Amino acid sequence: MSAVVTGLAITASPTSRLPHGRRIGADQIDHLLRRTARLRCLDDHLGGADTYRLYAAELAVTSALADDASYTQETGRALLSVLAEQAQQAGWAAFDAGWHQEARRLFKQSLSAATDAGDTSLIANSLAYLAYQKVSSGHSGADEADAACRVATRRTPPAVRALLFERAAWAHALEGRSHEAEVTRALGKAAEALDSSSSLPSPEWAQWVDRTELQIMTGRCWSTLRRPLRAVPALEAALAQYDDTHARDKALYLTWLAEAHLDAGEVEQAAAILGRSADLCADVASVRPHKRIKSVLQRLDAHGDEPCVSELRQRLATLSFDVASPDTPPSPRRSL
Repeated sequence: MSAVVTGLAITASPTSRLPHGRRIGADQIDHLLRRTARLRCLDDHLGGADTYRLYAAELAVTSALADDASYTQETGRALLSVLAEQAQQAGWAAFDAGWHQEARRLFKQSLSAATDAGDTSLIANSLAYLAYQKVSSGHSGADEADAACRVATRRTPPAVRALLFERAAWAHALEGRSHEAEVTRALGKAAEALDSSSSLPSPEWAQWVDRTELQIMTGRCWSTLRRPLRAVPALEAALAQYDDTHARDKALYLTWLAEAHLDAGEVEQAAAILGRSADLCADVASVRPHKRIKSVLQRLDAHGDEPCVSELRQRLATLSFDVASPDTPPSPRRSL
């Protein structure tokens, strides 16, 4: 675990020290939400293999609080929403680390908690996470992604609706060229959501969804569908605004830009971009960009006689892409 995570992990949440049976209310819920939001920021800079233990421990603390404290029905629903949100974050870290069995368990736990809380935004996001994991594992998940979109209502904040529709677009893109109409429709719905004049506040966990994020997903979809003339402009424009400090995500997104250039016959450009992606994520504890780099590198093998490809292979051979073994997450502690 990184020094940053280690330092945070030993800082216990005050709510974890409440005596058994202590009554809690809105102040404790607000504290949990603020702490969850602060810890979520780690995901901007670290991979899931580094953050999983911390997120899972936070979830364990909140679960113990739900079991041991007393509270009103309203506070109980709010606490369930916090549990759903924390389970999603822990599940995302497990997914990012390649621990798919644990990720799916946590996403299902989140769905259960969100359903009990009656929180439609978190219900929909849990379904979207389950679909996202499914399609990322090579399975069909378009139906589940569409179901997540149907959960959304007029009371669903715009950023949440945009997130659901862009994930639906991604699920359909991975289904292949026959789903292009669904991809276009879902991306359009996501744009409509972001452009809406709704006064509904977005939850903190969805506030990162903006026009740049949608542009990236648009480029990823068209790259996957082998439409480089659509993919390259979208990805280049969006990534020009993306800071290198977001190393994991930028490295991941660059792989789709590299692949789009490869589909356009620009082998040298594809190799250069893939090399940049590898440099960014060399020390990131996430399997996703590493797997993508290997996938695009395999496609470049068809051009192995070109100097840019052989040079890239030699350079990547010196980089370490080792991450924690899939489906074997470390056991989280019960409390911090």
